[in-house]
Amino acid sequence: MNTLAPSRRQMLVGAAVVAAASTSTFQPAVASPGGATVTQIRNATLRIDYAGVRFLVDPMLADQGAFPGFPGTAMSHLRNPLVPLPTSLPELLAVDAVVVTHTHPDHWDEAAQALVPKGLPIFVQNDADAAVIRGQGFSDVRVLTDATAFRGVRLTKTAGQHGPDAVVRALPELLGEVCGVVLSHPGEKTLYLAGDTVWNGAVDQAIASHRPEVIVLNAGFAQILDLGPIIMGRQDVLAVHRAAPDAQIIATHMEAVNHCTLSRADLRAFSQEQGFADRLLIPADGERLTL
Repeated sequence: MNTLAPSRRQMLVGAAVVAAASTSTFQPAVASPGGATVTQIRNATLRIDYAGVRFLVDPMLADQGAFPGFPGTAMSHLRNPLVPLPTSLPELLAVDAVVVTHTHPDHWDEAAQALVPKGLPIFVQNDADAAVIRGQGFSDVRVLTDATAFRGVRLTKTAGQHGPDAVVRALPELLGEVCGVVLSHPGEKTLYLAGDTVWNGAVDQAIASHRPEVIVLNAGFAQILDLGPIIMGRQDVLAVHRAAPDAQIIATHMEAVNHCTLSRADLRAFSQEQGFADRLLIPADGERLTL
C-alpha cells in the first residue's frame, strides 16, 4: 500500500488523544444481578459486569507506545497504544472469563497473551482462533455458538464484516473473520457487542433478532490508506440508532490506536446535530457506565 502523510486533522486527533489520557480514572465495578456495568478500559478493551459475572473483552494490555503503528493505515507514524491503561493489571484481570472477538493485535496483543491467566475461560469466534489461543498456552478455550452459556449468562455469537465489501475483497486475509456477541440474562438488559464491523445486513439482522437494549459499537472509523474504513464511523453509528432508536448506544474503540480517525468530540457533536445525543454514550478511558 502507498504511504500517505497524515492530514492536519488526523494529527490533531492523535495529539488530543495523548493529552486527554492523563484525566482518566478507573472505577472498578461490583458485579451483581440487575446492576450491570460497562467499564471502558482502552480501545475495544472493556470490563463488563453482567448478572454477577465479570467479563474482560478484547484485552490490549501493552504499555503505551509498545509497538509500531499499523503499516498502510492512517497516522502509522504513531506508536501503539496511544494512551496508557487507566488501571492496574491486577484490578483489570480480576475477572471470570475473557471474550476475544478476533485475534488482531489491538484486540489480543502479546501482552495479553503473556498476562492473562492461562486457566481463565476464553471465548472465541471459531476453531481457528481457538487453535491459535490454545497454542499460546491457554487451557480453557471455548468457541462461541448461538447458545453458549456461562454461569447463567447466555452468549450468542453474531456475524460482522471488518469493512465495506470492497475493502474486505481487497484484503481478505488481513481483515479475516470477526464476530460480535450478545449477552442476555433474565435479570439484565440484553447487551449487543457488535465488534469490529461496519454497518451491514449482519448488524441489522442481529438487532432485529435480539432487540438489544444496549449496543456497544467499535466506532473509531479506523482507516486503511487508499481503501477506506474497517470499523464504524459516524454514519454507521447513525444507521444503528435508526435501526434501534430506543437502544442505548455505547461507543468504544476510539482514540487509542493509530488508525482510528474519529474522535470522541466529533462523534458527540455529530450525534447532537442528528438528534440522538441522548441515546449515545461515549465513555472516557476508565469510565464506568451503569446499564
